[in-house]
Amino acid sequence: MTGHPRRPGSALQVLSALTISLLLLATPVIAAPSPGRTPVPAAPAAPAALLPAWDGSVDLYRDGVFTTQKSWLWCTAAGIQIVRNIVERDNDHSTSGQRRYFDWMRKRNRYDLPESAGVDPQGWTAGLRHFIDDRYRLVASRSFSAGLRSAAANLRRTGLPVALTVSNGGHGWILTGFDATADPLLTDEFQVTSVRVVGPLYGRQSKNGYDMPPGSELSAGELRRFFTPWRYAPLAMVWDSTYISMQPVAKDHKRPVAWAARAAKFAREIHEIQAAAR
Repeated sequence: MTGHPRRPGSALQVLSALTISLLLLATPVIAAPSPGRTPVPAAPAAPAALLPAWDGSVDLYRDGVFTTQKSWLWCTAAGIQIVRNIVERDNDHSTSGQRRYFDWMRKRNRYDLPESAGVDPQGWTAGLRHFIDDRYRLVASRSFSAGLRSAAANLRRTGLPVALTVSNGGHGWILTGFDATADPLLTDEFQVTSVRVVGPLYGRQSKNGYDMPPGSELSAGELRRFFTPWRYAPLAMVWDSTYISMQPVAKDHKRPVAWAARAAKFAREIHEIQAAAR
């Protein structure tokens, strides 16, 4: 990636207590974030209660974390800097930091690429694992929908941003949040309806969507225009025609089971009954 695109009565009280019990049983266990400058083992599993309550969406972006890439080639390095600012509550916007990340990741590329081609997915994954959290994995999805769903699910389950290759791999964005029809922490039966993204070219270039103000919201359909299959014309690569993302995979996450989803649905129905009784 070069960084240059290509109220209730007694009966309801009983129901509420039952709902809480069901939700406690249905809540999976996930691994807590474990950021650091060098690879460290993932932290012991933490209860899902440590994650923000689900209200239909999640967004990790906040003011002060954004940084513009200092070179046309440094989108992946700026991506590392942005994710570190989010995860470690850091405030690094330095050119020297970006240069260090870029040089380090280039040495971990899978392919011997000219400097003008920047960092490839293997190199970016290595940087995310080394400088932020070792749960990051390179995910090559066969379809846009599969890539988007897994990215949203792993963001929700870990509380860590996801890196996306856009413009057929010519540029890199950070996925910081999304809206969905259900909580991916409790069920696999959800659809992502919109996302929040951060593109490090903003401040250097804003043209044809590359890049929008940080924290911009796109519908899933709009994202499809940008999150496109990998293709590097000069050289065939193992990732060709797949949708590439670097996702923080929750090692101890247990796949939702049917009764967990039913418990979540039951909780929503009880909430609606309570609201109507007020």
